[in-house]
Amino acid sequence: MRAVQITRFGGPEVLDVVDLPDPTPGDGQQLFDVSTAGVNFADTHQIENSYLAAQQLPLVPGAEFVGTTAGGGPRVVGLLDGGGYAEKVAAHPRLAWQVPDGVTDEQALAVVLQGSTAYHLLRTSAHLAAGETVVVIAGAGGVGSLAVQLARRWGAGRVIATASSPEKRALTEELGADAAVDPALADDDPKAFTAALREANGGRPVDVVLEMTGGNVFTGSLSALAPFGRVVTYGMAARQETAAVPPGMLLQKSRAVVGFWLAHCMARPAMLDDAMAELLPLVADGALRPVVGGRYPLSAVREAHQDLLARRTTGKLVLDPSR
Repeated sequence: MRAVQITRFGGPEVLDVVDLPDPTPGDGQQLFDVSTAGVNFADTHQIENSYLAAQQLPLVPGAEFVGTTAGGGPRVVGLLDGGGYAEKVAAHPRLAWQVPDGVTDEQALAVVLQGSTAYHLLRTSAHLAAGETVVVIAGAGGVGSLAVQLARRWGAGRVIATASSPEKRALTEELGADAAVDPALADDDPKAFTAALREANGGRPVDVVLEMTGGNVFTGSLSALAPFGRVVTYGMAARQETAAVPPGMLLQKSRAVVGFWLAHCMARPAMLDDAMAELLPLVADGALRPVVGGRYPLSAVREAHQDLLARRTTGKLVLDPSR
């Protein structure tokens, strides 16, 4: 089978398209033919070996797929520990969900990892309450574009997004954000970013921030919180050091910092069932709009990663293993 493999850590240049033996299913797993593979920002960390879990070489990146069993069963979208950038994957049926008619491969992939993340950021980690102000960092991205819509749907009083260009900020407002802020304000001074978030909320502090950048964006977000506010951190896109948070800073405003990593839900599949049972029907009905950012040939995987790292993309990126 054709697959993307890395044999050394680094940037997009380490992604090589090679021929490999078909994967051998482990205990309880099945072999699936992949029609579309999903790309996530976390994959760029994986190939650098800069993410939350240490990686072992050689490896095939990719944590999600849409495909069918070799016997031609129903189309499913599934999650993986790795190996998704390939024509075939070995996956556990417990972490695969049937894709409804009318939902495209790209839409299903937007939902399975990034949509489930948005779901649990708001429901499980932030415990969003009706009327609260929600800030979604990177609101035009895969997780963010869905989190903006879900926060609005689930009763947020005000939704504020950040995005790196005027076009992306306009997209977040089209998706339901009441205001959009340029995250570049945090580059030199987190206080400027704090002020911008509060200004976007009518001069008031905010209740929830979904944060995946780190560095000054994290620091500015934490300072923008109202009493009992929560920052839910789920990424480190800035690849820069984030200042430590003294307990006293949390006590002074009854603030909270909550971490989230979807990998822990994979060990509790019922949590993923909850998300998929709600999100897939919303997509099928047109009530939830996944933003599809681009379909790349497997042979253009380096370009996909370059575009993602350069912030040239919006929404969900996918790979076509047949090309």
